[in-house]
Amino acid sequence: MRVLVTGGAGYIGSVVAAQLLEAGHEVSVLDDLSTGHREAVPENCRFVEGGIRERASEVLADHRIEAVLHFAARSVVPESVSHPERYWDGNVGCTLALLDAMRVHGVGRIVFSSTAAVYGEPESSPIPEDAAVRPGNPYGATKAAIDTALTEFARLHGIGAVSLRYFNVAGAYEGLGERHAPETHLIPIVLQVALGLRESVSVYGEDYPTADGTCVRDYIHVADLAEAHLLALASCRSGEHRVFNLGNGTGFTVRQVIDVCREVTGHPIPAVAADRRPGDPAVLVASSRSAQRDLGWTPRRPELRRIVADAWDFHTRTRAAETAAG
Repeated sequence: MRVLVTGGAGYIGSVVAAQLLEAGHEVSVLDDLSTGHREAVPENCRFVEGGIRERASEVLADHRIEAVLHFAARSVVPESVSHPERYWDGNVGCTLALLDAMRVHGVGRIVFSSTAAVYGEPESSPIPEDAAVRPGNPYGATKAAIDTALTEFARLHGIGAVSLRYFNVAGAYEGLGERHAPETHLIPIVLQVALGLRESVSVYGEDYPTADGTCVRDYIHVADLAEAHLLALASCRSGEHRVFNLGNGTGFTVRQVIDVCREVTGHPIPAVAADRRPGDPAVLVASSRSAQRDLGWTPRRPELRRIVADAWDFHTRTRAAETAAG
C-alpha cells in the first residue's frame, strides 16, 4: 500500500515509517522539520519537506497515496495553555485541511495519533474508550475535536478512520528514539541526568494517594505502539471511525521509574521534591482490551526495564555521536 506519514521525522512517526517499510509498504513522509529531524526519516522513504496546508494535496496526488497515518501536531501541554491559538490552528486547522485533501483525492483511510489527554481527570482506572471525554487543556481539547471531525468525515464522505489514544510512549527502535527540545517526558529527562545534561530530576508531588505518593502512569514501548498502527491501518473500515486506547495496562509511579533508570544506567540520579503541577491526575492507566480484541494487538515489550534500557542505549549512542562531532 502507498501510505503517507505526516510528522514522519518525529519520534513516533519515524518508528511507524520504519515498520511500514519493513512490512512492504511504499512510504512517503511529509514533515516541516519544526520539531522533527531529517536524519530520523528512514531510508527508502520519499521525503517531502513542508507543511500540511502547503504540500499535503500535492503529495497525495503525486505519490498516489492510498492511506494516511497522521502524527504531525503540536503536543506540549504547557505551551497549549499559554498559546491555545497555535494548537487550534496547528492541530485542528491542519487536520481539517488534510481531511479535505483526502476527500478531493479519494484517499479513504486514516490512522490518527491521539492522546489520553482527551480524558482529563478520569473517574476510574484503567480508563476504557467509553470514558467521558473532558480534556483539561487545549492540547487534549484539539485532539478531541479532531476525533469529532473524523467521525463526521467517515459518516459524510465514507472514509475509514481509526484514532489511537496513547498514554506514555518511551523506548527506542532500530536507532530511532526520543529527541524533543525542550524535553517534557519523564524517562528521557531522567536519562539526561544520568548523561550529565541535568543536575537532577524534579518529582512533582509526593502526596498523591498512590503507593509512594507520586503519580502513576502507564508506559508503552514505541515499537509496540508502532505495531498497533499497522494493525489499525489494516482494520480501517469505510464509513466508520473507531477509537482505541494503547497502553500496557500497568502503572508505575514516578519513583519506580527513577529507580529503574538508576538500575539501568548505574547512575545515582538525584531526585528533588517539587510542588504538584496543576491538572496532574494521580493515576493514568489504560485499558487496551478493545485493541487486543478488535485489532489483535498485544504489547510484546511491556517490561519497564526493557523500555528504559532501549531508551538508554539510544541516548548514550546519540550523545557519543554528538560529542565526537564536536
